[in-house]
Amino acid sequence: MSALIYPVAHDGDSALSSPLGHALRAREAEGIAGEAVIFCSERVGPPCPTREAAQDLLARLSAGAAPPPDPAIIRLVEVFDGARPPPPARSLNEGDRRWPAPPAPPRTVWRIQVDFWRPASRAPAILAAQARHVRKRAQAELSGDHLSAFARQPLRPVRPQQPLDIGLFEIRAPENPDRVLPDE
Repeated sequence: MSALIYPVAHDGDSALSSPLGHALRAREAEGIAGEAVIFCSERVGPPCPTREAAQDLLARLSAGAAPPPDPAIIRLVEVFDGARPPPPARSLNEGDRRWPAPPAPPRTVWRIQVDFWRPASRAPAILAAQARHVRKRAQAELSGDHLSAFARQPLRPVRPQQPLDIGLFEIRAPENPDRVLPDE
């Protein structure tokens, strides 16, 4: 199995057509970008009604790239078209029916999603904050792409971790209170 070499680019569109370079690891990508990098996924191009139309769009977008992008870093994903998924159904238990009639499925479209290394200075400012703070303090509705990016980012603490408490079966050493000993 060969390793995937991801493009280093400022955004998803340039990752497909004209990346700054290609790197296997973050250290290599930092050398190409000249600064710290973050690994991200971004949806590019307009939404397409069918999978075949999305494949045609992908062929047009990546046609100008000198080394063609690796197919493993590009995915065609089906997403909801501006609507939220339907809420879970609640049991009805009326007459001889337990569940209500299902609602019509929401309309979906196909999008191109590319994985790449992005210079940290080019990341959207909203993604620099912690997800729960943005969700609580955001005045405007967040887009689906931002919510997806928040779901993929690593968890970050709200504040530095406090010293660990002494457990139930631990005691402090009488001669050295900074040392914790197990007590069985």
